[in-house]
This record gives sequence, structure tokens and C-alpha cells, in this order.
Amino acid sequence: MTEIAYKLVDRREWEAARAAGAYGGSGVDRADGYIHMSTAAQLAETARRHYAGRDGLLLVEVATARLGEALRWEASRGGDLFPHVYGPLPLSAALSERALSVRADGTPIFDDGADGWP
Repeated sequence: MTEIAYKLVDRREWEAARAAGAYGGSGVDRADGYIHMSTAAQLAETARRHYAGRDGLLLVEVATARLGEALRWEASRGGDLFPHVYGPLPLSAALSERALSVRADGTPIFDDGADGWP
């Protein structure tokens, strides 16, 4: 398991979370009963599969140690273990956030001009 996990999130949803003090998840997250997150190694495929062609996003870097028992590592695509958060994601767990868009092919375009996934 890793010390850092990532969440791609709609910028407006994250702004609402700031006001609320925690992020309750996207519509897909709420429907599945947990917040989907990715490791650095999983991020490119997650973006390609679920965020391709979208803009107005943030990449939120999360300290997994700050999630406590709400964090579970569960098998998903091909048996790969993904970080899932059961319950709201506390803003205190967020280490950083970066604005970006994701091209149709899954390539990130960061507003700060950086290239590639972490």
C-alpha cells in the first residue's frame, strides 16, 4: 500500500466540499458506497477510462494515513488493489490539489503547465 492516493474530482464538487469540510464523493462514488481513489501507478488508466475529454477537474493528493479505518484496499481491475474510502473524505487528508483537464486519450493537461501524471 502507498502513503499517497489520488482523487480526480470535479472542481465545483471540491469547492462545495471545502464549504462542507469534507468531500462526500461523486455521483458514481455515492452509488457504489465508497469514494474511488487511485495510486500514482493507477492514475493514468483511471483518467483514461473515467475522465477522458473532461475539463474543470482537480487532482487531489491525499495522505492515506490520515484516512484511518475509512480506507480499504480492495481488488478491482485485474485484481489490482485500489484505495477506497468508506465515508466522507476529510479535507484535512488532502495534501495538495492541481487543476487540470484530461484529453480524449487520457493525457492530462495541468493548468500549471506540468506534464504527465505524478
